[in-house]
Amino acid sequence: MTEEQMLEKKVWAVVGANQDPEKYGNKIYKKLKNSGYEVYPVNPGYETVEGDKCYKDLSSLPKKPEVIDMVVSPKIGKSVIEEAAKLGIKNIWLQPGTYNDELLKRINELELDTVMACVLVALR
Repeated sequence: MTEEQMLEKKVWAVVGANQDPEKYGNKIYKKLKNSGYEVYPVNPGYETVEGDKCYKDLSSLPKKPEVIDMVVSPKIGKSVIEEAAKLGIKNIWLQPGTYNDELLKRINELELDTVMACVLVALR
């Protein structure tokens, strides 16, 4: 799947969303929200992000996202993609720095679709 095809999907979860305006998890969340996407923040460390309820994991989301935007380290990302596969979420957007060979290998084994790019650049 291409970046364009993934960006056509309208329901997203940002794993690693946070309240720090200097961090990518916050910038990406705001950018998707301000671009008209239905977007859910996922981070067990926060109650809210940008005034919206923040969820501890993908399983606790009120709606199944079409795309998961990963803004976490590969170590954390491994459990996220396992959970995504279990929930039947196929599309994973990997921000720079969020993947390594081991994670990519597991994504292939789980037959998930990935885009490796910066969503902030893609949505300019």
